[in-house]
Formats: sequence, structure tokens, C-alpha cells
Amino acid sequence: MPPSELMPIGVFARRSGLTPSALRFYADSGLLRPAETDPVSGYRYYRPDQVARAVALRRLRELAMPLTAVGAVLAAGPEEASRLIDEHLANVLGEAMAARHKAALLKSTLADVPSRPLAALKGPVLADAVEQILTATVREPGLPVLGGLRLEVTPEAVTLTATDRYRLSTRTLVPAEPTTATWAGTVGGEELRAAAAEIRRSPLVRIEATPHAIRLRRAGRRDDQEDPHCGLLTEEFPDYRLMLASLGEATTRVTVSKDVFLRALEDHPGERITLRLTDHGAHVLPPGDNHPGTPLPATVTGRTLSVSFELTTLYPAVSTALGPEVMLDLRGPDRPATIRSADRGDLTTVAMPVKQEDPPRDRHSHDRHSHNPRPDHGGHRPRRHGGPGG
Repeated sequence: MPPSELMPIGVFARRSGLTPSALRFYADSGLLRPAETDPVSGYRYYRPDQVARAVALRRLRELAMPLTAVGAVLAAGPEEASRLIDEHLANVLGEAMAARHKAALLKSTLADVPSRPLAALKGPVLADAVEQILTATVREPGLPVLGGLRLEVTPEAVTLTATDRYRLSTRTLVPAEPTTATWAGTVGGEELRAAAAEIRRSPLVRIEATPHAIRLRRAGRRDDQEDPHCGLLTEEFPDYRLMLASLGEATTRVTVSKDVFLRALEDHPGERITLRLTDHGAHVLPPGDNHPGTPLPATVTGRTLSVSFELTTLYPAVSTALGPEVMLDLRGPDRPATIRSADRGDLTTVAMPVKQEDPPRDRHSHDRHSHNPRPDHGGHRPRRHGGPGG
């Protein structure tokens, strides 16, 4: 190759995003050798077609992938490379979860304060409730509380709540044993999600609190098994009771078979579903069409209404509802809707509709729609006409 087509190491470093010292290291390790090395000066030169490999190498290392695994990915075809990346990511997430667990346990022991018994719940019931409520969370680095689950204990009930500002899910459980405790805290959602598989296999789980974590003490565990510890978040949780109190009365009510509704959502072509509700029943409208829509067997009372939801908002709310029938309480095309079981009231989800003419919402950009502003996280009081709080 003519020397004019080769890049010195400094130019190649700028093109690839790697430092010259990193390039020398990867050359010595055999992952990215220079195209030519001047035998007198030792200067290294690279071909333009090596940039893509260098960029891929940099990105793999940014994932904390070890050199041997990086070499395997770079040598593999697309399908095998994807599998290796997924395998590495699963390992990283598992290690991070284990580190969080150990950190919560360590902070609990550093406090030198005995854990405080809160409540006892049936393990499978608690696991189901955790998984149901966590569907209303979101990962947002600046607001970790939106990925957490609010746990509130009173002598009468244990309440689990989560919100991502477009949905709010809350479920109330009756303690399996009498309790006199009163306590509230926000628990890390990822740690609870990981713990759900363990507590599901326990007939009874006793929740205990320390200054920095909750402990899920499982009945019948082996002596060599460690109970899950889930860290507490320090940020203030949004005032969801104010959100629920400000919803107002429903103007349209729909009762529909859960399975039928889910099939309609699964068969619907598009990222958004629009419901047309009249005293003649419910119809699922196709996107961008004046077609009357597909009938949805349902009982409708109240005002005629057309309302739209993103599928990623509505589907989890319906799929986690308890019982064979789902009830939707609607308040207008731009007001929060309540989704719950038609015959059980211990799980409630509030979901925000979207304007029919709006483009699909970016789940990581929560301020795109004026009717869905984020709550004010200074005092966590929702603004008027915004989010599940209305």
C-alpha cells in the first residue's frame, strides 16, 4: 500500500477514539496490529479499513470485556458475536447485582443496629406483587427513585407503589401474620426484581428494615443460604396519594375480558392503540385510517370517547391486572386513566393517554409532550394536567 494511504498512529488514534498508548497495547496483545512498522524509527502506520475494528475493540472494552473475550467477538460472525456480547452483559449485570447485595448487607452491619421486623407475607404473593408493580418503573440515571418501589407498612396492610410519571401502579397486601409496625421506604427496583425469584420459592417471607436496606428473611431456607438484602434509596418518592386524589371522577367506564383485550393489543399493528367508546360498545381503531375499527366485546357506560395509549404503556397495565376481567375508568383523551380488576381492588394502575396526533414518545425523553410533564421533584407535587397526577 502506498505510504500516503497509511495513517500514522496519532491520526489513527483520533479516528478510532483510542489513545496511542492503547493502540500500542492492543498491537502487543495481538488484537490490532499496525499495517506497517518503520524498521528504523519504529513508527506504526494503520490502514483506513482498520478503523472499524479499532472502534469495535474500543466499544467492547467500554463494556468491561476482557481481552480474551474481545478477541473471540472480533473473530466471530455477527450471530456468534451477538451471543458472546449478551453472555458478557449477563455476567456483568449479575456481578453488579451481587455487589449491590453485598453493599446493602455491609451497610446494614456497619450501622450496628438490629433489623426491625416489619411484616410477614406469603412468598409467592409478594413475588407476584413486586413483578407487577415494577412494570411501572423506568431507568433514569438522574432520577433513580423512578426505578424504585415504595414500600409502606401499617398494621393493616403492606402497600407497594411505583411510578415512571406516565404510569403509576400500586397494590395492597394483607400481612400473613399480625403486625404493629408502621414504616415506609423506597427500595431499589433492580435488587427487588432479582430477589423475586428467591422469595417466590418461600412459603413465608418476613420483611425487616435496617437504616440502609430491607432484609427478606425466608422461612425454611438452608443455613448456607443468605437472605436477600435490598438497598434503600434516599431520594424522596413522588406524592402518589396526591396524584390519586387529584384524578377526579371517571366519565367513561369500560369492562372487558382481560384475555380478549390482550389479544387485541397483541394483534394491533402499530406502536399506539386508539379506543373508540360509545354506548354501542368499544372499537379498536387502526392507525391512520377512517375505518370504523375492530369491535372489542366490552360493556361501556358514560360519555362517548376516543382515547389513545402507547402500547408499551397500556399492555403492561392490562397484563398485570388481577382476575378475568379488566375495568378502565377514563376521564377524557388527555386525562389519566385507571386500570384495575373488575372484581378485585388491591392492584391499581394509572396510565396517561397520548394525543392521537402526537408522534410516539421516546421513553427516555419524558418532557416531549406538554400534557405529560414530569412531577416537580423538588416537592414531588404534580403540575396541573401532567402525568398520572393530572
